[in-house]
Amino acid sequence: MYYAYKYRLDPSDAHREELDRHRDICRQVYNHALYRFDQIPKNAGTLNQRVRSIRDELPSLKDWWDGLTDVYSTVLQTAVMRIEDNIKSLGALKENGYGVGQLKWKPPREFRSFTYSQSGFKLDKKGGQTVLSLSKLADIPIRLHRAIPDDAKLKQVTLKKEPTGEWLATFGLEVDREPPEKPDELTDVVGIDVGILKYAHDTDGTAVGSLDLSDERERLEREQRKLSRKQHGSVNYRKQQRVVARRHAELKQKRRDFLHKLSNYYAREYDLVAVEDLNVKGMLELPSNSRNTASSAWRMFLSFLEYKCKREGTHYVPVNPRGTTKECASCGVSTDKPLWVREHSCPSCGFEADRDANAAWNILSRGLEDVGAGHSESAPVETALPTDTVVSAKRVIETGSPTLNARSA
Repeated sequence: MYYAYKYRLDPSDAHREELDRHRDICRQVYNHALYRFDQIPKNAGTLNQRVRSIRDELPSLKDWWDGLTDVYSTVLQTAVMRIEDNIKSLGALKENGYGVGQLKWKPPREFRSFTYSQSGFKLDKKGGQTVLSLSKLADIPIRLHRAIPDDAKLKQVTLKKEPTGEWLATFGLEVDREPPEKPDELTDVVGIDVGILKYAHDTDGTAVGSLDLSDERERLEREQRKLSRKQHGSVNYRKQQRVVARRHAELKQKRRDFLHKLSNYYAREYDLVAVEDLNVKGMLELPSNSRNTASSAWRMFLSFLEYKCKREGTHYVPVNPRGTTKECASCGVSTDKPLWVREHSCPSCGFEADRDANAAWNILSRGLEDVGAGHSESAPVETALPTDTVVSAKRVIETGSPTLNARSA
């Protein structure tokens, strides 16, 4: 299995200057490789073959490009191979309906990282502190806030400069470990309905409130207004740019922390997790409520949940969301109701529940059908609306568990 561990670096001013120099050389190599790639006919081989032919030109470039000898060889190679990864990413976006163009040369502000692959780096102890030793660069202090597993193999490390000016190191780890085995009979199953007022409502009766980012947005907008009053390109303008970047980072970190802990809870606690396969791109194109939809980051939550379920051996089942809020979880009869009606009341069988709870039961039923594990006959009326446990998003952030001791009790 593969993991990514991210740590913060503590470079000195001399280290920062050297990191920036290596990053800019990699940027220039990438731009040169992209220029050469555009000159190669498309019928000259596969995408991988064409990019590799450019990578093989690197030794000859060192004869007249003095700066290349200062950078470790695999770093230059990964900079060239990034072209292949970027083209594949554009192809995936095109398949999903996005309009894409072609790769362009990278200016300094858009090329923020470079990668050591397989060799040229190691963790070491020097002067009583842990450092990341990088070949042809420096020994940079690193904050190991969590230990790397003893059985993990370090495959690569990516150094990235954030817009705030901070440097991060992301290790790619390979661990020879199989996901934990789940029982053949799926007993702990859950369906999750995501929303805006309540971020997640599941079939165990737990409703997690949405994350309140209003204070972070207000601070961000205040600093953006200050930036707009600075003279563009001045020293004060660049200082204020870093302040705005820190505000963006605070908002992003708080959201990702919430989503990581919530998705980790569901992946670890259940044998099967059924969720809606949402078309978030299409929802963002709707004329109303697009800001709250974007802030909810449902696609990010689902991607986190998917890879964590794979890591924990949990079945991750995305289902068609069409009609999950209209269909009665007890009898299957569809009833139209406007968005502002938050309770489900079936005119056919009389089943009453919270609208999101009813949708969660339908999601679970469809998920069980998709894996061939049977169909939930009906949602238990006694666990629908009266006993729902509403948990604030703040509680999830502090503890990492949206239910604390409620579920175990």
